[in-house]
Amino acid sequence: MSERITIKVEDGVADVRLVREDKMNALDDAMFARLISAAEEINADTSIRCVVMSGLGRAFCAGLDMGNFAKMADGKRSENSVAGGGLAERTYGIANRAQQAVWGWRSLRVPVIAAVHGVALGGGFQVMLGADIRIVHPDTKLSILEVKWGLVPDMSSTAIMRRLVREDIIRELTYTGRMFSGVEGKEYGFVTHLSETPYEDAMALAREIASKSPSAVQTAKKLYNHIADKDDGEALLTESVLQDELMGSKNQIEAVMAGLQKRAGNFVD
Repeated sequence: MSERITIKVEDGVADVRLVREDKMNALDDAMFARLISAAEEINADTSIRCVVMSGLGRAFCAGLDMGNFAKMADGKRSENSVAGGGLAERTYGIANRAQQAVWGWRSLRVPVIAAVHGVALGGGFQVMLGADIRIVHPDTKLSILEVKWGLVPDMSSTAIMRRLVREDIIRELTYTGRMFSGVEGKEYGFVTHLSETPYEDAMALAREIASKSPSAVQTAKKLYNHIADKDDGEALLTESVLQDELMGSKNQIEAVMAGLQKRAGNFVD
């Protein structure tokens, strides 16, 4: 299998790069597999405190590889369908294989920052949405493109988009598949920050996050992931339970001491 994604870890930050640059980092079967395995590798490495995901070359990710559409035209199911049971079969907890390529990053133990440039179309747009924070070049071309190919978005983005953007906007963009810019994406709510240098700004933010108590940051991500679809009572109880776990822990005490002594924290992973 050709290399699709590289991971370089330095000072607690995992620099994750999509490196199929000759194909604008399009999603073939090998890229799907690597998106899943890369998230698993990072989740298992407790030295990693934050992730930056970016695409090498001219684009973040151009979406599904054209070879997959050629197979569909011949009446063949996508390589990312679940053999035998179809897409409705759950093979990764609450997700199927294609969904896990995005949901694996959304549910990752540590924060993920996407640094996006060029294009993020269809499946590539969905990969971008799997990040906690999205830093995007203003001129980036974005699209919920699936309708062009007679499909609906199916890589877990529907569960994510509804928490970010007004429903009528999601519907219009899904029904039409129209392109929109990073600037429009910011107005809609898909984009966290606009930047002329998204990778550099994402790395700076990741280093800042990595300097904080990993226990607090990872618990915060766990909290926000857990309460997304809960009622107010469940949300309030969850934050209390998780706060109880943090208070008095080694990293929490170190955070207090570092703040009082005006120094960087010396946290344990």
